[in-house]
Amino acid sequence: MTAPSRNEYTTIDVPVRGGLLRTAVWGSPDAGAPTVLAVHGVTSSHMQWAVLADALPGVRIIAPDLRGRGHSNSLPGPYGMASHAQDLADVLDAVSARQVLVLGHSMGAFVAEVFAHLHPDRISSLVLVDGGLPLPVPAGVTVDQAIQAILGPAAARLSMTFPDHETYLDFWRNHPAFAADWNTDVEAYARYDLMGEAPDLHPSTVVEAMSEDSRDLLAGESVRRALDNLRHATVLLWAPRGLRDESPGLYTQEIVETHLHGQPLKRAELIPGVNHYTIVMGGAGAARVAAVVKDMLAQEDLKAR
Repeated sequence: MTAPSRNEYTTIDVPVRGGLLRTAVWGSPDAGAPTVLAVHGVTSSHMQWAVLADALPGVRIIAPDLRGRGHSNSLPGPYGMASHAQDLADVLDAVSARQVLVLGHSMGAFVAEVFAHLHPDRISSLVLVDGGLPLPVPAGVTVDQAIQAILGPAAARLSMTFPDHETYLDFWRNHPAFAADWNTDVEAYARYDLMGEAPDLHPSTVVEAMSEDSRDLLAGESVRRALDNLRHATVLLWAPRGLRDESPGLYTQEIVETHLHGQPLKRAELIPGVNHYTIVMGGAGAARVAAVVKDMLAQEDLKAR
């Protein structure tokens, strides 16, 4: 078991369409500090970044709970990548950040790309983690069927209720993705996710938000346009195993290599020994992601001199 995160963080509530977006800030509050805007996955929250924040001392990490998730789950739709992108612009305004490295995991990688397309002057570079490349929908398969195939277990969890926090923690301890990589930050992530009153506690993600966002990233125009017009220096980091620690994961070498041609991807890197979750929430995965982020921040600093 790893030690708990050493990095203290604060939260702010940012005014956005329909209410307030809960946002975490790790590291220096100084607007001049190296800044990363971290965008979480489809059923996640800002808490997924705690392990990474511990590996990036001296870096300011801005990480919202996206609309429909975490403590932003009361914000209304419409959802979709463009809606999240506007929320991110509002967050950067609130923390006085002009141009940042954007780090997106899973669905957050698609949000990051659309943000880069709609607000190109707010981004210096992109790090996409196990997301951002189109997920193929086989011929004869509907979008809803594809969502079920990819996110079925995660979607089922959103409809479950739990009598207490320990039962929910047991659910995650026994999850194939974390069976060999449980840590105290994952425990904190799970505790934060549970809302309501016992014995009817439930995960915080709104089912409609997950469904609408999934349809948008699989079949919407915003992601396609963003990819067609991707101009920022971009690194893709991907996992060999998927959401339930299965192999292969969301992407294969063939899919990744296809998108290395004709795109401004500086490079793509397979991080061995991780799955879709532990690539950012496990110690080894987060350490490698942090190393790439540090390298890109250093390159940006050299360019600015």
